[in-house]
Amino acid sequence: MDISVVVPLYNEDESLPELVAWIEKVMNENNFTYEVILVDDGSNDNSWKVIESLAEKNKNLRGISFQRNYGKSAALYCGFEAVEGDVVITMDADLQDSPDEIPELYYMIVRDGSDLVSGWKKKRYDPISKTLPSKFFNATARLFTGIKLHDFNSGLKAYKKKVVKSIEIYGEMHRYIPVLAKRAGFRKIDEKVIEHRARKYGRTKFGLSRFVNGYLDLLSVIFISKFGKSPMHFFGLLGTLMFIIGFIMAAYLGIDKLVCMSKNIPAILVTDSPYFYIALAVMVIGTQLFLAGFIGELVSRNSSDRNKYLIDKRF
Repeated sequence: MDISVVVPLYNEDESLPELVAWIEKVMNENNFTYEVILVDDGSNDNSWKVIESLAEKNKNLRGISFQRNYGKSAALYCGFEAVEGDVVITMDADLQDSPDEIPELYYMIVRDGSDLVSGWKKKRYDPISKTLPSKFFNATARLFTGIKLHDFNSGLKAYKKKVVKSIEIYGEMHRYIPVLAKRAGFRKIDEKVIEHRARKYGRTKFGLSRFVNGYLDLLSVIFISKFGKSPMHFFGLLGTLMFIIGFIMAAYLGIDKLVCMSKNIPAILVTDSPYFYIALAVMVIGTQLFLAGFIGELVSRNSSDRNKYLIDKRF
């Protein structure tokens, strides 16, 4: 099979018939063998009924429905588990991503050898309250990750099949799939300018809170990328340094007291010095950090699959 299209969705019953028909038209025009996997993320409208109705007419359509809303990362994770195509395309269900981009994305993977191609909505039809924070967020992500993409959060992306089978998406990490792919050893990450269309039905499911969460997730993915498999390398090193600093401070106070006593110089008790308690606090914090790294190392070595999503229906 040439292409698997994974579409996570939440309350998009109005746009689904048009989207599926559009994808089918593009695939037939280019003679692609394909499948479309619609992942209903616990919608409370008629999305699943629409999916079932569409599947009766299109043998290439498959559906997954969650019992409740888990989020876009969960939908992509389960969609990636189900894909069979050599190239995997992800896109949103709101018709803001154009299926006409699929052939070129496919050829960038197959012909040009890209591991991952991310869409860049260079010209956007969103309000400035959404575009300005997005630009700032993407600039920060480029700076900290070293991946030169203009739009990390673009829903329209293309992957080699082995990329989606090699990465683990959880929480809200769908924003940082390129970072996870790079961490998994896939280095050829490219970008393509894509058409951005104004929303035709419904309203956006994301508010300004996603930008705050995005920065928190950025810190998480950076830390996990560097220390996820060996938390002792971070906490252990920091804890050891703090313990040594505290020990040196306490030792200095003790030695200074002994020197004063040997020369019959009046000196206050070590425990009367505020520096003693600062040194003690630094040593205690250092010990706690070291133990946090040790516990994290045990959890990392013995962790089981964290992705347990309750699927209500599928076909």
